[in-house]
Amino acid sequence: MSVPPPIDAAMLLAAGFGTRMRPLTDDRPKPLIEVCGKPLIDWAAERLRAGGVSRLVVNAHYLADRIAEHFADADDVRLSPEPEILETGGGVKQALPLLTEGRGAAPFFVVNADALWLDGQNPAVDRLKAAWNDAAMDALLLLHPTVAADDYHGAGDYHLDPDGRARRREEGEIAPFLFAGVQILSPRLFADAPDGAFSLNRLYDRAQEDGRLAALVHDGEWYHVGTPDALAATEEVIARGHTKTNTR
Repeated sequence: MSVPPPIDAAMLLAAGFGTRMRPLTDDRPKPLIEVCGKPLIDWAAERLRAGGVSRLVVNAHYLADRIAEHFADADDVRLSPEPEILETGGGVKQALPLLTEGRGAAPFFVVNADALWLDGQNPAVDRLKAAWNDAAMDALLLLHPTVAADDYHGAGDYHLDPDGRARRREEGEIAPFLFAGVQILSPRLFADAPDGAFSLNRLYDRAQEDGRLAALVHDGEWYHVGTPDALAATEEVIARGHTKTNTR
């Protein structure tokens, strides 16, 4: 029986414009905005490194030179510049050679660079790695209950079956879980993916149709840092060392 390859590479999606965070993003990309003295992207990178990730690929478009400067001394980081923004799916597809070099068909993490989460009893990165089943999955998403997400007022993203299969919310539905911006993907998910800019949602939907879209519910804290006001509120909660549960 062959031993599955380690999941030790990750992509941090950092190319967006951060429009809703203006004026904070007038002179820096959103992933470099600080929360409690630490750039958002470093919150995610530290958790990935602690989970055994030794190769980080970071895409960049808006103020890409600031991203490059931030990681100039990081030996484990490779940059994937995007002269034209490629959205989430196109960005990962362009970076596939960097993610798979020397790793073959091993899966990898993809994390929104502005995703901010606090772990529960066990780190989310470790829980995702333990839950990955290469024979049965092309994508494994980290979900978070909408009722436990501060500053979130949407209708949710996904339903979750008892067997761990995820189903996207249909129009008019309310779903109990939102996508937390953390996932494991297999390179085979990108077979026949289009060129240019496209959303990863297109590939999630295809995996769902094939019965190969799985999900895991986050058991810690998750923060929706989408506006300057939400940033201030999140900083207050984290700085006090409190969770959303015990500050109510």
